[in-house]
Amino acid sequence: MKTQLWLLLVIVLGGAGALGGEYLLVKWYPRHQQKVADEVRTLLPYRNDILGVEMQVAAGIYGKVDGFPGGVKIYRPKFWSIGPSLTITSQPNPDNAAEFSPQILAKWESQGAIEEIPRYHFERTKINNRDAVLISQFRERSMLLTAHVISPDRVVEADCSPGLAEEDLYMEACQRSLATMRVAGPAPPPPVQPELIDIGRRHKATP
Repeated sequence: MKTQLWLLLVIVLGGAGALGGEYLLVKWYPRHQQKVADEVRTLLPYRNDILGVEMQVAAGIYGKVDGFPGGVKIYRPKFWSIGPSLTITSQPNPDNAAEFSPQILAKWESQGAIEEIPRYHFERTKINNRDAVLISQFRERSMLLTAHVISPDRVVEADCSPGLAEEDLYMEACQRSLATMRVAGPAPPPPVQPELIDIGRRHKATP
């Protein structure tokens, strides 16, 4: 009888453990993962008047803030690994140009091929109506997403890396953060509209 009771107890406990494990795998763990991901993506306000930058930084990156001459580093330290980070630097724009020069654009676009940088991708874009360039690349064991943004007053560079954290999730956090960046300075001039020429009128005016 004792042996049968012990066997029954093992079967009951084993079944309960199996059901509990199934619940954790099927129900609880996916919801927990989604909650953690949502918390990482949540945007928090950040402003630095010295650098002339205002933006929203993903909570998964926004931890400690260390300033240095001409810039600031925002990061979430991890004792056992390299955590995600965002480093922003700002410098005056001596030319007061509202757009990057063709020379610097060509340099950035070809840099990946010339230096054989893995997973290099160049994209010219706009960030809050400012001329901008986004460059992603693999450096020092992790991905790096860099935004270059120009205003007539200053040129800002923001380097965002997931470190050794989950790459897909934290690269998304980097992209969401950099897309909110506002750089101080006068508004860029409106685009020049091409002049329309009435060809028929020109022909009539020709003697």
